[in-house]
Amino acid sequence: MALENKLGIENSAELAREEERISKKKAALLFEGNMLNSMEAGSFNSLKEIHRFLFEDIYDFAGELRTVNIAKSNFRFAPVMYLEEAIKSIEKMPQNTFDEIIEKYVEINIAHPFREGNGRASRIWLDLILKTELGKVVDWSMVDKDDYLLAMERSPIKDVEIKALLKNALTDKINDRELYMKGIDHSYYYEGYNIFKTEEV
Repeated sequence: MALENKLGIENSAELAREEERISKKKAALLFEGNMLNSMEAGSFNSLKEIHRFLFEDIYDFAGELRTVNIAKSNFRFAPVMYLEEAIKSIEKMPQNTFDEIIEKYVEINIAHPFREGNGRASRIWLDLILKTELGKVVDWSMVDKDDYLLAMERSPIKDVEIKALLKNALTDKINDRELYMKGIDHSYYYEGYNIFKTEEV
C-alpha cells in the first residue's frame, strides 16, 4: 500500500517513481535558487525546511515530525515519545570537524524525524554543514550505494565505516550542481519502513 499522498496514487511503485521525479525537480530549484545559503547549517529548522520544500507537493506531512514509530529491517528509529528531545540534543552537537559532522549526521538518521524522505533531505543537510564548516561537500558519484547503505545500517553501533566512506569522497567542488543532484538519487536510500505502533503526538 502506498502512503497517503496529494497525488492520489495508490500503487507504491508508482508513488516512488513520482516522488523521485518531483523531489529531484524541487531539489534542483532549491540549489539553483540559492535557498540553502540562507539556512542555518546544522539546525533542525533547516532540515525541516529542506524536507518541506522537497515533498510539499506530495505529502501533507512534509516538514512535519512523524507521529508514528517506524522500523527498518530489525532497527527501530527513535520512538515518537522521545523524538523532540532527541532532536534538541542533536542540534546541540558540535560540528567543527569532519568526525563531529558525520556523528551528527548519524544521529539525525537514528532519529529519522520524518515519515518519509529522511535520506534525501538529510544528505542535503549534511552537505550544507560540510560546505559551511569545512568548505567541502560529498561527491556522491564516488560513493557506492551498497557500501553506503551497509555503512549507514551499522553506523548506530560503529560509525568508522561511514566516516571512511564519506571522507574518501570529499571534494571542494561546493557549487557543482551535478554532484549535488547525485546526492538526491533515490537509489542511495531504500524504503521499506514498518509501522510497528501508532502514537499520535
